[in-house]
Amino acid sequence: MSSIPRIDAARRTRFGLVLALATAVCFGSSGALARGLIDAGWSPGAAVTARVWVAALILLVPAVFAMRRRWILLRRNIGTLLLYGAFAVGATQLFYFQAVAVMDVSVALLIEYMSPAAVMLWLWLRRGERPTGRTVVGAIVAIAGLALVLEVFSGIAANTAGVLWALGAMVGSAAYFIISARQGDAALPPIALAGFGLLTGAVGLTLASLVGVLPWRSTTADVAFLTGTVPWWIPVVGIGAIAGALAYALGIISTRMLGSRLAAFVALSEVVAAALFGWALLGQTPGVWQVVGGVLILAGVIAVRLGEPEEVESVTVEPV
Repeated sequence: MSSIPRIDAARRTRFGLVLALATAVCFGSSGALARGLIDAGWSPGAAVTARVWVAALILLVPAVFAMRRRWILLRRNIGTLLLYGAFAVGATQLFYFQAVAVMDVSVALLIEYMSPAAVMLWLWLRRGERPTGRTVVGAIVAIAGLALVLEVFSGIAANTAGVLWALGAMVGSAAYFIISARQGDAALPPIALAGFGLLTGAVGLTLASLVGVLPWRSTTADVAFLTGTVPWWIPVVGIGAIAGALAYALGIISTRMLGSRLAAFVALSEVVAAALFGWALLGQTPGVWQVVGGVLILAGVIAVRLGEPEEVESVTVEPV
């Protein structure tokens, strides 16, 4: 891969923010597309497993191409790939579905999306990167907005097992940002980490389906959206290509540009994107408090960004 010219830290951050928001939009499309499949007869586990397999297959060729003459680097990162596939892909999906099987969906999502706070705590305890006051205030505001968007106060229902499963999903989500942020000469190119990591996660989810941990049910019936009815394979390919391959690849690149803490908080805008996709494809109009929550998430992310330490050195953007 040819190297990309050096850019200063400010330009890198701006570009990283654009990519992170694009990542959130891509991930946000998964809910509406998956809901169409589920309403047509697919089980949630089948929808997410299909999504991960499609994404892995799409990225397989560019991932192999990115590793040409560097296969020794892949062998050195086997542990990273296993962690990424097991936690960032597999555990996040599997544990979330286990949680929503026994508790309210909004509460499970709220717990899972506490991962930015977990990333912030990890960086503080592990690396001594103490968050600034603005970062802490931004985190509180963003999480409050998240609670409003998810409408967790409209009917809270939780149990111990569900909370534990959701916490497992939160750990998986936090691992996604922490592992994605790793860079340097020994790190895998973003496209290779995404491609081989998704392939590892797809195998794990398939094994979970085969042993009955992740229920599998699929159908070839047409899928209905607000805009019309389409063949089943269109949302399957869409959710795999957009909310899978593109989302994970852009997510790794943007996280390496922004760092795991800021990238994790920008990712909260995914719930806003999900609400917009739900409105456009499913006719689910967001309420006033959800709109207020979206504004709070944006305000919180801005505060977190302002609380990040300024970088003045010039950097080289890592090739894909």
